[in-house]
Amino acid sequence: MRLYARLAAGGIRRNGKLYIPYILTCSLMVMIFYIVNFLSDNPLLDGMRGGEMMKQMMTIGVIIMVVFSAIFLFYTNSFLIKSRKREFGLYNILGMGKRNLARIMTWETLMVYLMSMALGIGAGILFSKLAELIAVQIIRGEAQYQFSVSGTAVAACLIVFAVIFFLIHLNVLRQVFTAKPIELLHSENAGEKPPRANWFPAVLGALMLGAAYYMAVTIEEPMTAMLGFMAAVILVIAATYLLFIAGSVVICRALQKNKKYYYRTNHFVSVSQMSFRMRKNGAGLASICILSTMVLVTLSSTICLYMGEGEILEQRYPRDIVTSVYGLPESGITSYRESVEEIVEKHGVSPENVLAYSYADLSGAVIGNRFDMERANTDEVSLDLRSVYVVPIDDYNALYGTDIRLSDGEAAVYFKGKGFDYDEMQIDDWGSYRITQRLDKFTITGTDSATVTDTIYLFVKNHSDLDSLHSYQNSITEVHGGMLSYKVYYYCFDLDCDDSVKLEINKALTDEFRAENHPLTYEWLSTECRVFEYEEFFGLYGGLFFLGIIFGGVFILAAVLIMYYKQISEGFDDRARFDILRKVGMNDRDIRRAVDSQVLTVFFAPLIAAGVHMIFAFPMLTKLLGLFAMRDTGFLALVTLVCYAVFAGLYIVVYAATSRSYYRIVSR
Repeated sequence: MRLYARLAAGGIRRNGKLYIPYILTCSLMVMIFYIVNFLSDNPLLDGMRGGEMMKQMMTIGVIIMVVFSAIFLFYTNSFLIKSRKREFGLYNILGMGKRNLARIMTWETLMVYLMSMALGIGAGILFSKLAELIAVQIIRGEAQYQFSVSGTAVAACLIVFAVIFFLIHLNVLRQVFTAKPIELLHSENAGEKPPRANWFPAVLGALMLGAAYYMAVTIEEPMTAMLGFMAAVILVIAATYLLFIAGSVVICRALQKNKKYYYRTNHFVSVSQMSFRMRKNGAGLASICILSTMVLVTLSSTICLYMGEGEILEQRYPRDIVTSVYGLPESGITSYRESVEEIVEKHGVSPENVLAYSYADLSGAVIGNRFDMERANTDEVSLDLRSVYVVPIDDYNALYGTDIRLSDGEAAVYFKGKGFDYDEMQIDDWGSYRITQRLDKFTITGTDSATVTDTIYLFVKNHSDLDSLHSYQNSITEVHGGMLSYKVYYYCFDLDCDDSVKLEINKALTDEFRAENHPLTYEWLSTECRVFEYEEFFGLYGGLFFLGIIFGGVFILAAVLIMYYKQISEGFDDRARFDILRKVGMNDRDIRRAVDSQVLTVFFAPLIAAGVHMIFAFPMLTKLLGLFAMRDTGFLALVTLVCYAVFAGLYIVVYAATSRSYYRIVSR
């Protein structure tokens, strides 16, 4: 047993260039898993506004970390096994059986596991308080400085990573037990046959990528974009792997046929090396590209949401108290407002900055100049599905102090999202309005700001049109199905008082108007208090931002580690080839130029491809962020560009460091 343990320790020590980054990576995965698990069950967050939502976000993060850690550690372990197979083959030829090799690998796995657990859990406990303070700051809570250790999180780390290491160990044993000794001994040279330019997977990858890009730029409906995004992601991942593995070989073969380009010292060596490299290691480059894209998407979207949450909150809850009364007749509006003011004044304050108007909301599809309500429940992706909010023009005039006059059959419009190019709107078979004005401002309802569909606000002369259109759509719904119409009185206001008083007023309004004996006639009442909703709001966006930081860092680490392992393993693979080139007369300067040409092309191809992926994903990303009421496309574009620039800078630093390691290996 001492011999096996000594051989395992010696193997780890001799291969320190590979094992030290691997152990550090495992430790970092354990540390992050502990921190996320620690926050998902942190009692400190229970008493804070938004803390419960933050904990729910961390619970989702725990699941993501388990899946990503398993996949990534399996992948990085494959580099280790590739480098160790020759050593195992030598042991096998010298008389050590497969069972003896299995014992050595068992000791190695156990040692790596124990070191990773000790370092990872220790670092997790050390930095857990810092992570807690950051999380509390993000949700604008009050920090506490008691230090605690989560036994549940420690146990989860030990169990989860024990399972992952056990599965990795089984995979290593499978590779060693199914290989012949001579195959293990020459594993580094396996597969060195000249690659063929396989056109079919290359063309298939190009077609799949084109289909994904087409979906990203043509899908208009945000709800469709949710499903389309997943399909496009799968297509992009598959296409990226096909193009890096097969398409790159096709490009290299095409360059080799160009005699003027190929028969130059640096191009000859670099293109020849790359043709082999892309076939063998295209999957690694594709993984770097996918991880780079994940970093950019994760960081740009979560940073954009977090930095824009104040504006989003104002749009979703335009006043301190927001009420919506469904089915309230026009004759009851005055009584309703008087009742609300009476309740508010009992608490020593008065409504300020009042926002009030009636509307009837309709659903359907815009086809030419016709708003077709029968298509409200259609699954046709090509249709322009929208909402139409019909508002009396008198309410608009009262709100903005204007004096807009309309005749019967005339309307003014305001658009949330896409416009309407016609001067007349035919509303199904109900009737039509001639559009006389296009307005440039209107405070839309908070619920509409949180929806993903585009909306047309139609301002009309007669309040009775709201009742007529409301009844008409509901009659269509009974026959054809679809969305019901609602007639709503929207009344909201600010209050100059403490948050606790605002919460009391909101509760008093809810209790008063939901009482069974209330004299007003209406269907139901919805009340929202910005102070109360603030808790869940910042918990959600803060949780997403925190996870974005964590997983952005994890994805960056994964990409960096793959780059490092690729350079080290490829350096050892290429060393013998460059030795031969020296013997036939190639000097160190030419070798350096060839290395720079090769490494530059190989390394920056994933970064460029990730940038192209982001350009085509941007339209779909804007629609998905619309689900969170973020519609500032310019701000998202700026954040995405900054994230790409920072990531590219980090990428260049990693390239410079790893390319030096590669050159030192191939130049001995």
